[in-house]
Amino acid sequence: MKVLVTGRLPDSLLSRIEKKHEVDINRQDSPLPRADLLDRIGDKDGLLCMITDQIDRELLDRAPHLKIIANFGVGYNNIDLQAATDRKIMVTNTPGVLTDATADITLALILATGRRLVEGDRRTRNGSFKAWAPFNFLGQEISGKILGIVGLGRIGQAVARRAAGFGMSLLYCSRTRMSPEMENRLKVHYCAFDRLISEADYISINVPLTPETHHLIGKREFDLMKSSACLINTSRGPVVDEAALVQALRERKIMAAGLDVYENEPALAPGLAELDNTVLLPHVGSATLETRTRMAEMATENLLAALEGRMPPNCLNCQKDYDSHSELS
Repeated sequence: MKVLVTGRLPDSLLSRIEKKHEVDINRQDSPLPRADLLDRIGDKDGLLCMITDQIDRELLDRAPHLKIIANFGVGYNNIDLQAATDRKIMVTNTPGVLTDATADITLALILATGRRLVEGDRRTRNGSFKAWAPFNFLGQEISGKILGIVGLGRIGQAVARRAAGFGMSLLYCSRTRMSPEMENRLKVHYCAFDRLISEADYISINVPLTPETHHLIGKREFDLMKSSACLINTSRGPVVDEAALVQALRERKIMAAGLDVYENEPALAPGLAELDNTVLLPHVGSATLETRTRMAEMATENLLAALEGRMPPNCLNCQKDYDSHSELS
């Protein structure tokens, strides 16, 4: 069968596909241009795509032979799942492998924003650091502070376990409340969304991008936050109204923001890059060798299973309930 792979894979995995199928691959470390994607999809039976590829009705209308869309990523807001289902095309993702890597980045952003690490690095490099002084360049401590976790899925739980080790108090809100036993185990306390964002010193966003979570954090929410609050987003950019975030940071309505994702990625909202009270990462939540390799393995396994007539291990539209909605990067 004919397969399109829109991003570079390890040679060992690519050879697995090439042993059985005819493979058309984008070997560049940059997204396949939209025009090329539309042009090359027409005769394909399988698609292994990146989260930067928009798999919409226009594309699916050009792919009459397509049987499987294997997404390289756990979040799948780049795919029109309903349109694929209507065409009896299986859609898969890569859940369960990026939890720890993304939780680590979340904690790194908490530390970096609270202690102003990136700003301090910049000052040291440009010669602004002249001498130690007792009340110069102050940040805020992590221990003893309140972390509000919005979305307590796999990644949210991993963030909670790490934050507890720093002596943080943990609030959470989620679509479904956890059992008392699980709350005790994670040392988390359930509360309403508005209470969380008004009481937390650090707010970690760990929800999927859906119509309900689009611009979940906007001007109203920033107005409720503490002036010392730090917002951390490692989920999906459009969960935060980036223009409202820039205004809140400029006006010091909140202390800082640590972002790994952006509303119009890779573009930034005007003014965001110029702000000192931001830590801006290039979507590296899952970017460890171990995690990205396992994601590639899972996507390959999903693709080959479907092309061989087997049920893919991580099919999103082959069952009623999926437990992967809580992971995003």
